[in-house]
Amino acid sequence: MIHQKSKETIRFILDGFKKNGFQAYLVGGAVRDIMLQRTPDDFDILTNASIKEIQSLFLDQKVKTVGKTFPICIVNGVEISSGRAAFDMASFPESDLAKRDFTINAMAYNSITKKIIDPFNGRKDLEDAMIRFTRDPEKRIHEDPVRMIRACRFVAMIDGSLSLSSLEVILGNKDLLDGPVAKERLHHEVMKALGLGKPSLFFKALKKTGLLVKIFPSLDRCHGLDGGPHHGETVFDHSMLVGDALSPRFPMLRLAGFLHDTGKFDAAKINEGKLTFAGHETHTRALVHDLTTLRFSAKDITYIKALIKTHMRPLTDQTTPKAARRLLAMLDKHGLDYRDFMRLRIADKKGNLAKRPYTVSEIRIRLKKLFDELSGQESLQMNHLEITGNDIIQLTGVAPGPDIGKIKQMLFEKVLDDPELNNYDDLKKLCLSLKTRK
Repeated sequence: MIHQKSKETIRFILDGFKKNGFQAYLVGGAVRDIMLQRTPDDFDILTNASIKEIQSLFLDQKVKTVGKTFPICIVNGVEISSGRAAFDMASFPESDLAKRDFTINAMAYNSITKKIIDPFNGRKDLEDAMIRFTRDPEKRIHEDPVRMIRACRFVAMIDGSLSLSSLEVILGNKDLLDGPVAKERLHHEVMKALGLGKPSLFFKALKKTGLLVKIFPSLDRCHGLDGGPHHGETVFDHSMLVGDALSPRFPMLRLAGFLHDTGKFDAAKINEGKLTFAGHETHTRALVHDLTTLRFSAKDITYIKALIKTHMRPLTDQTTPKAARRLLAMLDKHGLDYRDFMRLRIADKKGNLAKRPYTVSEIRIRLKKLFDELSGQESLQMNHLEITGNDIIQLTGVAPGPDIGKIKQMLFEKVLDDPELNNYDDLKKLCLSLKTRK
């Protein structure tokens, strides 16, 4: 499960330590992933050599040292940490493993004996799909409160659950996230979770531990909210189904799927005895606050907002060419690709338990309606009108300013209805007719 190039690099480093009389072990996530029969994302090595000794041993290699409080050497892309200064060397490497967050991450591989060093039964917890803090869970959390979020991510990664003691301690310490925790690190955990097979397990674990309200309060409040007469599930459950139905290749689109209906909490009303969420796609303030707090970029926030604001735009087998053009113009205005719009719509339908998902045939019909109009793409953007702002000023006598933009918008609406009108003569006639009306 390790790429050949990575194997050669790791073997070279481990052999280097062995030849010079030092102990060295493959540790942490790489050991866990290999035991799960997954290809590790990265590799960490733990040694009893000091940082200076590591630098000296690999002087002719690509070496970089990072970190001040706990320095780490990166040799040929592999992180190497030293246990010499901080731990009791008589019990090395167990002394270092005891400081790690979870039992499944507190294992080491001895390349000489070919054995796994597992002082905290991490292998058993992996078999049981259990996430458990190493030794004292309260101490582990106070050392780093973000470990509570990581615990939920690992629950999702192994499709498991938290040990009872871990769950209780997180519930009792969740308010630590209100303290001086780097929001960039929370952002990092969310992004890593979005790359998993079922990120919904991450969000559900956050809810169970009381952490969701600390990360995404806009989503947390949707838990238990009735989905209304057109859904067979709650708003929260629907959101989980939609997010899972989107590909991990598009993390921002996937996040939009998990958050696309958060505005329903603000839009909820009882109309003639029925629960409705009219205009919920416009209620994005709470969501934007959450994303901003988590240090998502302005570009990502704009993209997610655009997906949410357009996701209710209808596209059916009855959609007319004019309506298809208007949809494409709307997507263009929001800077969206029609493919992302369709991906979200397909997932949205799939996540509704009261309805059946789109068939392949139904998807093709909808895409064809867009493709037929995309061939006339030049008519779909306002700056492609065959008339300029200066032309409008001369024809109508309207002074430069916002009114010119309004007239261009009116002309654009006419062209969307009938693309054949996008020529100077017809647009001139329309401008003159507007002048006459005034």
